[in-house]
Amino acid sequence: MVGESVQRRLAAILSADVVGYSRLMELDEAGTLERLRNNRSTLVLPAIQKHGGRVVKLMGDGLLVEFASVVAAVSCALGIQRATAECQSDLEESQRIRFRIGVNLGDLIVDGDDLYGEGVNVAARLQTLASPGSVVVSQTVRDHIAGRLAVTFGDFGEHVVKDGERPIRVFGVSLVEASGAQIPERSVRAPDRCGLRFASCLSST
Repeated sequence: MVGESVQRRLAAILSADVVGYSRLMELDEAGTLERLRNNRSTLVLPAIQKHGGRVVKLMGDGLLVEFASVVAAVSCALGIQRATAECQSDLEESQRIRFRIGVNLGDLIVDGDDLYGEGVNVAARLQTLASPGSVVVSQTVRDHIAGRLAVTFGDFGEHVVKDGERPIRVFGVSLVEASGAQIPERSVRAPDRCGLRFASCLSST
Protein backbone atom coordinates (compact mmCIF):
# COMPACT_ATOMS: atom_id res chain seq x y z
CA MET A 1 0.00 0.00 0.00
CA VAL A 2 2.53 2.57 -1.18
CA GLY A 3 1.42 6.11 -0.46
CA GLU A 4 -1.53 4.95 1.65
CA SER A 5 -1.75 5.20 5.44
CA VAL A 6 -2.10 1.86 7.21
CA GLN A 7 -5.40 1.48 9.04
CA ARG A 8 -5.33 -0.26 12.40
CA ARG A 9 -7.80 -1.19 15.09
CA LEU A 10 -7.82 -3.08 18.37
CA ALA A 11 -10.04 -6.17 18.35
CA ALA A 12 -10.48 -9.64 19.78
CA ILE A 13 -9.68 -12.48 17.40
CA LEU A 14 -11.06 -16.01 17.62
CA SER A 15 -9.20 -18.73 15.72
CA ALA A 16 -10.64 -22.24 15.45
CA ASP A 17 -10.01 -25.48 13.61
CA VAL A 18 -11.36 -29.02 13.59
CA VAL A 19 -9.37 -31.64 15.49
CA GLY A 20 -8.12 -34.48 13.28
CA TYR A 21 -9.85 -33.12 10.19
CA SER A 22 -7.67 -35.06 7.73
CA ARG A 23 -8.33 -38.32 9.57
CA LEU A 24 -12.08 -37.65 9.64
CA MET A 25 -12.06 -36.97 5.90
CA GLU A 26 -10.15 -40.17 5.18
CA LEU A 27 -12.63 -42.23 7.19
CA ASP A 28 -15.81 -40.66 5.83
CA GLU A 29 -15.39 -37.72 3.46
CA ALA A 30 -19.06 -37.13 2.63
CA GLY A 31 -20.26 -37.65 6.19
CA THR A 32 -17.58 -35.38 7.66
CA LEU A 33 -18.40 -32.57 5.24
CA GLU A 34 -22.10 -32.92 5.98
CA ARG A 35 -21.55 -32.80 9.76
CA LEU A 36 -19.17 -29.84 9.49
CA ARG A 37 -21.53 -27.86 7.26
CA ASN A 38 -24.46 -28.62 9.56
CA ASN A 39 -22.42 -27.59 12.60
CA ARG A 40 -21.45 -24.30 10.99
CA SER A 41 -24.94 -23.42 9.78
CA THR A 42 -26.84 -24.38 12.93
CA LEU A 43 -24.34 -23.68 15.72
CA VAL A 44 -21.17 -21.81 14.81
CA LEU A 45 -22.42 -19.04 12.52
CA PRO A 46 -25.52 -18.30 14.64
CA ALA A 47 -23.32 -18.07 17.75
CA ILE A 48 -20.97 -15.65 15.98
CA GLN A 49 -23.89 -13.50 14.85
CA LYS A 50 -25.43 -13.55 18.34
CA HIS A 51 -22.20 -12.26 19.88
CA GLY A 52 -21.61 -9.59 17.26
CA GLY A 53 -18.68 -11.28 15.53
CA ARG A 54 -17.54 -10.99 11.92
CA VAL A 55 -16.12 -13.93 9.97
CA VAL A 56 -12.78 -12.84 8.48
CA LYS A 57 -11.60 -16.14 6.98
CA LEU A 58 -13.20 -19.52 6.36
CA MET A 59 -10.50 -21.97 5.26
CA GLY A 60 -11.54 -25.60 4.98
CA ASP A 61 -11.75 -26.65 8.63
CA GLY A 62 -10.33 -23.30 9.85
CA LEU A 63 -12.20 -20.21 11.00
CA LEU A 64 -11.06 -16.71 11.93
CA VAL A 65 -13.52 -14.27 13.54
CA GLU A 66 -13.23 -10.66 14.71
CA PHE A 67 -15.07 -9.24 17.74
CA ALA A 68 -15.24 -5.69 19.07
CA SER A 69 -15.65 -7.14 22.59
CA VAL A 70 -13.26 -9.56 24.31
CA VAL A 71 -16.07 -10.79 26.57
CA ALA A 72 -18.22 -11.52 23.51
CA ALA A 73 -15.37 -13.41 21.80
CA VAL A 74 -14.76 -15.72 24.77
CA SER A 75 -18.49 -16.19 25.40
CA CYS A 76 -18.91 -17.18 21.76
CA ALA A 77 -15.98 -19.61 21.91
CA LEU A 78 -17.29 -21.33 25.04
CA GLY A 79 -20.81 -21.44 23.61
CA ILE A 80 -19.59 -23.09 20.41
CA GLN A 81 -17.66 -25.72 22.35
CA ARG A 82 -20.55 -26.54 24.65
CA ALA A 83 -23.21 -26.66 21.91
CA THR A 84 -21.00 -28.77 19.64
CA ALA A 85 -20.36 -31.31 22.40
CA GLU A 86 -24.03 -31.52 23.38
CA CYS A 87 -25.42 -31.95 19.86
CA GLN A 88 -23.07 -34.88 19.11
CA SER A 89 -23.60 -36.89 22.27
CA ASP A 90 -25.30 -39.66 20.26
CA LEU A 91 -22.41 -40.02 17.79
CA GLU A 92 -19.45 -42.33 18.12
CA GLU A 93 -16.28 -40.60 19.29
CA SER A 94 -14.58 -41.25 15.95
CA GLN A 95 -17.31 -39.33 14.09
CA ARG A 96 -17.52 -36.23 16.25
CA ILE A 97 -16.56 -32.75 15.06
CA ARG A 98 -14.45 -31.17 17.79
CA PHE A 99 -12.83 -27.75 17.73
CA ARG A 100 -9.72 -26.20 19.20
CA ILE A 101 -10.18 -22.48 19.80
CA GLY A 102 -7.75 -19.69 20.65
CA VAL A 103 -8.70 -16.11 21.51
CA ASN A 104 -6.39 -13.10 21.55
CA LEU A 105 -6.71 -9.34 21.83
CA GLY A 106 -4.38 -7.28 19.69
CA ASP A 107 -3.66 -4.45 17.32
CA LEU A 108 -4.68 -5.40 13.79
CA ILE A 109 -3.89 -4.09 10.33
CA VAL A 110 -7.04 -3.55 8.28
CA ASP A 111 -7.04 -4.22 4.53
CA GLY A 112 -10.59 -4.08 3.20
CA ASP A 113 -12.46 -6.94 4.84
CA ASP A 114 -9.24 -8.73 5.77
CA LEU A 115 -7.08 -8.44 8.88
CA TYR A 116 -3.38 -8.98 9.43
CA GLY A 117 -0.81 -8.46 12.12
CA GLU A 118 0.51 -9.83 15.39
CA GLY A 119 -2.94 -10.05 16.97
CA VAL A 120 -4.11 -12.47 14.28
CA ASN A 121 -0.93 -14.55 14.32
CA VAL A 122 -1.00 -15.01 18.10
CA ALA A 123 -4.66 -16.11 18.03
CA ALA A 124 -3.83 -18.74 15.41
CA ARG A 125 -0.89 -20.02 17.45
CA LEU A 126 -2.96 -20.14 20.65
CA GLN A 127 -5.49 -22.29 18.83
CA THR A 128 -2.81 -24.91 18.12
CA LEU A 129 -2.12 -25.16 21.88
CA ALA A 130 -5.73 -25.99 22.75
CA SER A 131 -6.77 -29.58 23.36
CA PRO A 132 -9.92 -30.97 21.69
CA GLY A 133 -13.06 -29.17 22.82
CA SER A 134 -11.21 -26.49 24.78
CA VAL A 135 -10.59 -22.73 24.64
CA VAL A 136 -7.18 -21.17 25.20
CA VAL A 137 -6.56 -17.43 25.66
CA SER A 138 -3.66 -15.04 26.09
CA GLN A 139 -3.04 -13.29 29.39
CA THR A 140 -4.32 -10.04 27.87
CA VAL A 141 -7.67 -11.70 27.23
CA ARG A 142 -7.66 -13.30 30.67
CA ASP A 143 -7.11 -9.92 32.33
CA HIS A 144 -10.01 -8.36 30.38
CA ILE A 145 -12.61 -11.06 31.12
CA ALA A 146 -11.69 -11.89 34.73
CA GLY A 147 -14.71 -11.10 36.90
CA ARG A 148 -16.93 -10.47 33.86
CA LEU A 149 -17.77 -14.06 32.96
CA ALA A 150 -18.64 -17.10 35.09
CA VAL A 151 -15.44 -18.92 34.19
CA THR A 152 -12.36 -20.33 35.81
CA PHE A 153 -8.83 -20.24 34.42
CA GLY A 154 -6.09 -22.82 34.19
CA ASP A 155 -2.61 -21.31 34.06
CA PHE A 156 -0.68 -23.18 31.37
CA GLY A 157 2.50 -21.17 31.83
CA GLU A 158 4.52 -19.27 29.25
CA HIS A 159 4.74 -20.38 25.64
CA VAL A 160 6.58 -19.02 22.62
CA VAL A 161 3.81 -18.47 20.08
CA LYS A 162 5.99 -16.90 17.42
CA ASP A 163 9.61 -17.63 16.52
CA GLY A 164 12.01 -15.03 17.87
CA GLU A 165 9.38 -13.37 20.09
CA ARG A 166 9.20 -13.34 23.88
CA PRO A 167 6.89 -15.97 25.37
CA ILE A 168 3.37 -15.08 26.49
CA ARG A 169 1.38 -16.60 29.35
CA VAL A 170 -1.40 -18.90 28.22
CA PHE A 171 -4.62 -19.77 30.05
CA GLY A 172 -7.31 -22.37 29.56
CA VAL A 173 -10.87 -21.14 30.13
CA SER A 174 -13.67 -23.27 31.59
CA LEU A 175 -17.32 -22.46 32.20
CA VAL A 176 -18.65 -22.70 35.74
CA GLU A 177 -21.99 -24.48 36.09
CA ALA A 178 -24.88 -22.86 37.97
CA SER A 179 -24.19 -25.24 40.86
CA GLY A 180 -20.68 -23.85 41.09
CA ALA A 181 -19.12 -26.98 39.65
CA GLN A 182 -16.39 -26.45 37.12
CA ILE A 183 -16.39 -28.08 33.70
CA PRO A 184 -13.28 -30.32 33.71
CA GLU A 185 -10.11 -28.55 32.62
CA ARG A 186 -8.17 -29.81 29.64
CA SER A 187 -4.44 -29.48 29.65
CA VAL A 188 -2.48 -27.50 27.11
CA ARG A 189 -1.21 -29.55 24.21
CA ALA A 190 1.68 -29.46 21.79
CA PRO A 191 0.65 -28.07 18.40
CA ASP A 192 0.19 -30.65 15.64
CA ARG A 193 1.05 -30.24 11.99
CA CYS A 194 -2.55 -29.68 10.92
CA GLY A 195 -3.07 -26.80 13.35
CA LEU A 196 0.31 -25.29 12.57
CA ARG A 197 -0.53 -25.41 8.86
CA PHE A 198 -3.60 -23.18 9.42
CA ALA A 199 -1.59 -20.85 11.65
CA SER A 200 1.16 -20.70 9.03
CA CYS A 201 -1.37 -19.77 6.33
CA LEU A 202 -2.52 -16.82 8.43
CA SER A 203 1.04 -15.76 9.27
CA SER A 204 2.07 -15.76 5.62
CA THR A 205 -0.66 -13.26 4.79
